[in-house]
Amino acid sequence: MKHLLAKISFIILTFILFISCNAIKRVQSDELLLKENTIFVNGEKLKEVRIYNQLYQKPNAKLLGVPIQLHIYNLAKPYPDSTFQNWLHKKPNREQRLINIYSRKQVVKLGQSYVKINEGIKKAGEAPVIIEQELTKKSVNRLKAWYFNNGWFNAETSYEIEPLENRKGKVDYFVTSHKPYIVDSIRKRIPSLVIDSLYDAYKNESIIKSGIQYRTLDYNAERDRLTRIFRNNGVYYFDQEYISFEADTIDTNYKVNTTVIVNNRQVDQGDSTARVPFKIHKISQVNVFTDYTFDNRYKPVTDSVQYKGYNIYSFDKLEYKPRAITDAIFIRPGEIFKDTDRTRTYNRMSSLRVFKYPSIEYTPDPADSTNTDLVANIFLTPQQKYSLGFDFDISQSNIQEFGVGFGGSLLIRNIFKGAENFEISGRGSIGSSSDAARGSSNDRFFNISELGADIKLTFPRIFLPFNTEKFIPKFMSPFTSLSLGVSAQNNIGLDKQNLNTILNYRWTPSRSISKRLDLLNVQYVRNLNTDNYFNVYRNSYSNLNEIVQSPEVVTSPTYLDGEGRLIIPGGAENFIRDVTTGDPQTSGLSLTQSQEVNNISERKNRLTENNLIFASNFTYLINNKENLYDNDFSRFRFKMEAAGNFLAAVSSLAGLKKNDQGNYSIFGVNYSQYVKTELDYIKHWDWGNKNIFAIRAFGGAAIPYGNANSIPFIRSFFAGGPNDNRAWQAYDLGPGSSGGRNEFNEANMKLAFNAEYRFNLIGALNSAIFIDAGNIWNVLDIVEDEAATFTSLADLKDIAVGSGMGLRYDFNFFVLRFDAGFKTYDPSLPMEERWFKNYNFANAVYNVGINYPF
Repeated sequence: MKHLLAKISFIILTFILFISCNAIKRVQSDELLLKENTIFVNGEKLKEVRIYNQLYQKPNAKLLGVPIQLHIYNLAKPYPDSTFQNWLHKKPNREQRLINIYSRKQVVKLGQSYVKINEGIKKAGEAPVIIEQELTKKSVNRLKAWYFNNGWFNAETSYEIEPLENRKGKVDYFVTSHKPYIVDSIRKRIPSLVIDSLYDAYKNESIIKSGIQYRTLDYNAERDRLTRIFRNNGVYYFDQEYISFEADTIDTNYKVNTTVIVNNRQVDQGDSTARVPFKIHKISQVNVFTDYTFDNRYKPVTDSVQYKGYNIYSFDKLEYKPRAITDAIFIRPGEIFKDTDRTRTYNRMSSLRVFKYPSIEYTPDPADSTNTDLVANIFLTPQQKYSLGFDFDISQSNIQEFGVGFGGSLLIRNIFKGAENFEISGRGSIGSSSDAARGSSNDRFFNISELGADIKLTFPRIFLPFNTEKFIPKFMSPFTSLSLGVSAQNNIGLDKQNLNTILNYRWTPSRSISKRLDLLNVQYVRNLNTDNYFNVYRNSYSNLNEIVQSPEVVTSPTYLDGEGRLIIPGGAENFIRDVTTGDPQTSGLSLTQSQEVNNISERKNRLTENNLIFASNFTYLINNKENLYDNDFSRFRFKMEAAGNFLAAVSSLAGLKKNDQGNYSIFGVNYSQYVKTELDYIKHWDWGNKNIFAIRAFGGAAIPYGNANSIPFIRSFFAGGPNDNRAWQAYDLGPGSSGGRNEFNEANMKLAFNAEYRFNLIGALNSAIFIDAGNIWNVLDIVEDEAATFTSLADLKDIAVGSGMGLRYDFNFFVLRFDAGFKTYDPSLPMEERWFKNYNFANAVYNVGINYPF
């Protein structure tokens, strides 16, 4: 053992020495490799990343303290072309021998390939960061500018380059900030009466306030704020270049006396320019061209209509109801000019999916002698009325080894001439799964399949019998959708038929907030092959056979096959019936065994029963992510769903009779009744240089009541998988400490927490280190198993913890992800064995996914 430790220590030491020497391989004798930057502010070491980001030179990126990319760069030859030529001519006959074997052209290509390989290695790596005095001076000036722009006008900056051993060095930056300047008085110099009155009306909202420390960004933000105010209050010709600020700091005792200056409008008058006061402009006409294209720009208008003051024109026959057009336009005749009206019109027209991105132009009204009226011309270019789409994909998952999916869709735009869209789509898939039920095409490669079809009609308004404009105005882009879908599955489950219909409303109060109300969400699920239950859920079947084969247990021989195992389905179902009803034909079970059979019976009944879900739900989403490349954002989602209340009221009022189980039935199905809540929070922090820290917290519960004592399988929660706790496969974790004894483990309560640190490795290849925690439990439902239920806060000890690492390759339009999760804390094990018991590669779970998990 001692010799082994000595060898390991020697290998590690050798590796450290190798990478230490290799780091300066491309550093000349008169150069220094930048090892560290340190900023001292008033004698104290600074740690703020945002200030270190002001420096022009930063040390080579490191992973676990090792500059991997630098070492990769150093593997490449600095002059590969010369290196190849030297090798080629090192021996007199080498070049000719290669030409004889291959050809002169192939030898040239060999040299080109050698060069490309080295260039690829350089591109994948990172060149050594050599300390350059000029860049260091620029960093000093940039630091000074940063402190100046944040109120330290008298800040002093300097630097010192400190050589270290092995041709390395560090740079210390020194900042003496002195006392910061505080905003004091705020005055104005605005000659235009219109602008002056608008400034006074909104000055209480000013970003620049007396008593706060000076920040240049505040002044920039104030300029943007004033520009928005003026342009949204009729001042069409205003631009932010008319706004400037004077900051007086002479003999003010560290105070900034600010003057806000808004100059008059500059106009051309012949060969000279003049300054004239700004005016308020209003919209006198709105002309809408519904079928504008470049080819028909000079054609005469052949159809037109006036509607609520709008002039609507068409070069061919008008194909749209006037209301459908005007409802999407926020620029109104007779109202003042507003920039927001133009922006909202752009957004709304684009969201209809009927027109391409519109063009909006304003021109002075020639009939107005005061030069304050504007004519708004809106040019709309229709998209094709019919659009066909096809898709095809190949997939793999924890359950499905191989799958092929295909589908097609037809979109009909403006179907009723009111900008409504009608969509018809079909989909299908075939796949191969070793988990497919025994006896159901298990001898074929493609042994699972699904077919489905959907129709959807979308209206660009809230479709209700009363006016919703007061609380959902049209600038919130309201839509109503009515959809109907059917599907049939011949799959690893019990083979299902699914019928669902949804009536939903969605609207967007602001850029970051969206809301959705499913007024009607009806789903009917019919299980076609319930006799196959024990072929699918083999663990339950095995548990029953263990009980049957106990010496004390006596049951009817007709329930068993020649090997003493329960016959599927009749034998297993008769055995369960005997135990649950107390039939003397089966006896000798212990209390524990009887409880186990009851648990299996309850789960079987729940998973094989048909479901009728008549629900309504509301979703509230806040997402402040600016764009696809924004890595510093938060997202919060709240969802509330209630099911069965309407049917319960109808059943009671209609005087329907309850069945033997004390439940109401509709079309022979006990409808579900429950309330379900979900909370989901995601936060990302961008630490710079492609370093991102992300967290997620999720909590959900679905409580049955009234006509139900359990939650339908399709509305329950599961844990594990590539987007959840990655140390367990999907449906393998929980409930509670039960150990995932079933094939598809689910429950009606869930907690999940994730934390992930993402960083760059090489080029487009990124990596991550993560910790996942969470579990599912049963609460307030029919399940009585103590290991699977949540009864008090003490059950939080059953939260599973997984950790691991992963690789992600960024293709720009999507990310291919590979994660390895290790069971760090396994609640299914005895309490003293839960930590790191199976923390090894043999028990690791490998996940492949598209894009980030959260």
